[in-house]
Amino acid sequence: MTLLKATNIRKQFGGLTAVNDLSFQLAKNEILGLIGPNGAGKTTVFNCLTGLLPMDAGQVHLENNTITGLRPHQICRLGMARTFQIVRPFLNISVLDNAIVGALMWEKKPAIARQLAQEIIDFVGLGPYSNELAESLPLPLRKRLELAKAMATKPKALLLDEVMAGLTPTEVDELIRLIDEVRHQGVGVLLIEHVMRGVMALSDRVIVINNGTEIAQGNPEDIVNEVCVIEAYLGKEYAGAVC
Repeated sequence: MTLLKATNIRKQFGGLTAVNDLSFQLAKNEILGLIGPNGAGKTTVFNCLTGLLPMDAGQVHLENNTITGLRPHQICRLGMARTFQIVRPFLNISVLDNAIVGALMWEKKPAIARQLAQEIIDFVGLGPYSNELAESLPLPLRKRLELAKAMATKPKALLLDEVMAGLTPTEVDELIRLIDEVRHQGVGVLLIEHVMRGVMALSDRVIVINNGTEIAQGNPEDIVNEVCVIEAYLGKEYAGAVC
C-alpha cells in the first residue's frame, strides 16, 4: 500500500536546481533511505514534502490526500511529521511538555494529550527525564526528544533528517532498534542519513541523489557498490569509471 507518493518534484533557487524532477513512493511499514553527498538536495526534499518550501513543480500525495501547496501544520494533521537535522526542542519547558505540544496537534483534551505524550516519552527512553527542562539534555537525548515530538503527532509517514549524526556507535545501535520499532507500528519512514551503518541496517530501499537528481535506486547492498554512487561520494578516481 502506497503511503506517500512524490511525482516529479522540483525546487529551484535562482539559477540553482536543488531538486530536479524527483519521484518516489513510500509504503506503510517501509523504511526508505534518501542519501547523497553534502549539498545534494536531501533536506530540500524534506522541506518541499512538508510544506516548509513551495515546490516549483510536481505533486505530493499522502494516502488519498493531495498535500501539494498545503502549509506544514495542515500536512502534519493529515499524518506526516518530520525531525530536523539541527534539533529544535522547546528549551525552557519540560521534556514531557515538548511531547505534549506534538500531541495537541490532533488531541484537544489536555489530559489525553498528556497521557499520549508520556507514553511516547517512555517509548523513546526518556521517561526518567520527563520533568527535566529540555535544555538540560545532552545531544543524544535531544535527538530522542526530537523523535518523540514527531511521534506524538501520530504520523503515518515519518521523515527523519540525520537523527544519528553526532552519536557514538552504541547510541547509533540503540536508535536503529528504536526506529525499527517505529516501523513495526505501521509507520512509513523516509530516512536521510550519512551514518551508513544505520542506512544499511534499516533501509528496505535506498534512493541516491546528487545535485538534486536521482542517480541510483535499489536495495542497500547493491547501491553501495554502484559506480555512480561511489563517484558521487568519493570522486572519479575512486570509482574507476564514469557513470
